[in-house]
Amino acid sequence: MNPTAPSIVFDLDGTLVDTAPDLAAAMNHVLAHFGRAPVDPEAVRHMVGHGARRTLERGLALTGGGDEAMLDAGVPVFLEFYGANVCVGSRPWEGVEASLAALADAGARLAICTNKPERLAVDLIHALGWGDLFDAILGGDSLPVRKPDPAHVLETLARMGGDPARAAFVGDSRPDVEASRAAGVPVVLTSFGYSDVPPDTLGADAMIDHFDALVPTLRRVAPALFA
Repeated sequence: MNPTAPSIVFDLDGTLVDTAPDLAAAMNHVLAHFGRAPVDPEAVRHMVGHGARRTLERGLALTGGGDEAMLDAGVPVFLEFYGANVCVGSRPWEGVEASLAALADAGARLAICTNKPERLAVDLIHALGWGDLFDAILGGDSLPVRKPDPAHVLETLARMGGDPARAAFVGDSRPDVEASRAAGVPVVLTSFGYSDVPPDTLGADAMIDHFDALVPTLRRVAPALFA
């Protein structure tokens, strides 16, 4: 393993993959379980990024509210359904696979740091045929902490053999920016992900509107990575 190779860490949902169709299906499965009306799948895009419990909490709030007991009962139903349907409608954003290939060709190591449970993240990665692309995959339950805690990012870098001084993070929301900033790692956001606030207000080093722009943007905001 080359200790001087650049390390690029990615969020997963909303950053590399449009997972909203399958997350919405799981959400609506739980709502039906409770006798609730379904939510618009588009609304789910702004509910994810903080884990299944928070996602379900937001869905319940939209359909009449719910208490902790309902969440305790609903989260396992959500995870079971989602685990069985993790890659039915989920697809990579346009340009993702070409960008990952370009980074690998440039000698970069790649990893995933997501608040999605690790097992589900691994299952999704393999379902997409990406099993050999990433040197580490850490989920929201891989450590006692998760994003926005910087330890989630730093441990991902440690497990992939990366150096924070030669790393960058690519995400789509506030937890990604806060974790990266605290870890001392430059961060690039996608403009089309699942942020619940306008991503251009979050203070990232740069924002991209298409993955075709990722490699040149990384070279601009972190030129030392590829020196």
